[in-house]
Amino acid sequence: MSNAVIQKLIALARQEVGVREGLVNNTGARIVEYQGATWLAPGAWPWCAAFTCWLMREVLEDEEARDMLGKYFNRPELTLAQTEKLRCRDASAFGWEKWAVARGLLVLSEDHAAHAGDFVVFDFSHIGLVVEDQASPRDKIRTIEGNTNGRGDRDSPWGDGVWEKTREPSLTKSYIRVFR
Repeated sequence: MSNAVIQKLIALARQEVGVREGLVNNTGARIVEYQGATWLAPGAWPWCAAFTCWLMREVLEDEEARDMLGKYFNRPELTLAQTEKLRCRDASAFGWEKWAVARGLLVLSEDHAAHAGDFVVFDFSHIGLVVEDQASPRDKIRTIEGNTNGRGDRDSPWGDGVWEKTREPSLTKSYIRVFR
């Protein structure tokens, strides 16, 4: 993946660290914005995949990112409207994996080392963005995730938000390499 696109994707995610839900679990102005990047109408539902859909939508405003996605589909010079139809809009973590497989994208098992810019799907139906290369598949994974908390819970009643996390690789189901 282009280092410039990876850095833009990670910088975009880092700008969101600290965003918190509203007073009601799974709600708030920013959460509604993330949810708007999916096919599902915004509401009080878990939004980790919505956050990654939003990240992907935002990075695809960059022409280089669109060109990289277009290579998968033998469609160079994709427009924003075309990428909107191709990008993942699934509101579930496991749905991201199905989307990637259906489109022939690179989906790697937990036996592979994660690369910065990969989307990581966790066994407990959660997804985030890898922000640092793993030296080996046994090393911990550094991510930025939505709909989590400081302890690492998913969808807790204690005010979920966007957090930078360090996770055990044993929690990983797969890595999706959209851009390479």
